[in-house]
Amino acid sequence: MVTVLENRVQIFMEKLLSQRVDYVLLTSPYSIFYFTGFLSDPHERFMGLLFDQKNGNTSLYVPLLDEEAARQAVPNIQVTPISDEEDPMTVISQEIPKPCGVLGIEANTLSYGRFQALSNNFSPEEVIDITPSINELRLHKSIVEITSIKEAIRIIEKVMDEGIRKVKPGMTEAELTAELEYLMRMHGADGPSFSTIVLSGEKAALPHGSPGDRKITTGDFLLIDMGVIKNGYCSDITRTFVIGEPTEEQQQIYDIVRRSNEAGIEASRAGVPLCSIDSAARKVIEDDGYGDYFNNRVGHGVGIEVHEAPSVHAKNESLAEPGNVFTIEPGIYIPGYGGVRIEDIVHITEDGQAEVLTSFPKDLRIIGH
Repeated sequence: MVTVLENRVQIFMEKLLSQRVDYVLLTSPYSIFYFTGFLSDPHERFMGLLFDQKNGNTSLYVPLLDEEAARQAVPNIQVTPISDEEDPMTVISQEIPKPCGVLGIEANTLSYGRFQALSNNFSPEEVIDITPSINELRLHKSIVEITSIKEAIRIIEKVMDEGIRKVKPGMTEAELTAELEYLMRMHGADGPSFSTIVLSGEKAALPHGSPGDRKITTGDFLLIDMGVIKNGYCSDITRTFVIGEPTEEQQQIYDIVRRSNEAGIEASRAGVPLCSIDSAARKVIEDDGYGDYFNNRVGHGVGIEVHEAPSVHAKNESLAEPGNVFTIEPGIYIPGYGGVRIEDIVHITEDGQAEVLTSFPKDLRIIGH
């Protein structure tokens, strides 16, 4: 029986036939995981997955210290370790002739230095970027992938539920961040999917600000944006709370963002341009006079990476398709005052409808009292 991974490789190879590619060298750890199931961060060391189209061979090159883990993860693929003393391109050249014909690479992940070494060692007739072909495959999440994403969401929602109960006026953003990341591990996460964002008061107006020593104070908005990795797949959620009773203005701004979030979800279905999903959410905020304070795209894809295709922005005319998974996360950010963001993850199902994978409540919640 053909496995899910073998089927991915087969489809990928078929895509490359029309591009006359002789060899493919993948260097993104995410792409390597997608096609092999082996997940590792080589840091500054080299890791690569080589597809030999001419001979039908596949080879995984890993740092020597990862050899045993790789062999256990991918028993059906040739694993070649590379020690710190060896030159990766010299090792790979034992399997690639010179000149090597047409070579496919991932342009965004191969450094210029390694590209030069690759060119010098293999003298390809042509080098092409095969990233679009990989992205096209990864856009369509399988049932197994959706299940993994749901598990990552389940964990982060438990973290959110327990974490906000620990909030007290006088606690710093950094202290709450530590509590949340502790809970991630306690609930079985492999780690955070990105640096946890905890912002209070006027700092909540910084969409991607960093938590610091600011003390959470009564009257603050408290914005929490976080996610986890579990078995190679990510979650991402944002909720905004208020410390103590909200003012009329805080409630009004929150309600606008919530309606914007719901409008984006309502517009999400197969066959519609992604830009129309952005515009549906954005229109709510603009119509209420806060358009100048919403300066980011409405959403991004989520999967092996916490930010991947598709990008849900005003100029992306690609159509939403079954299997797509992306966020809907509008916000209002007022400098010197504060901000609100509400983020959910949406899955376009096989029947073309939007399934909201996030279940954490969206009513404005009063905490810290």
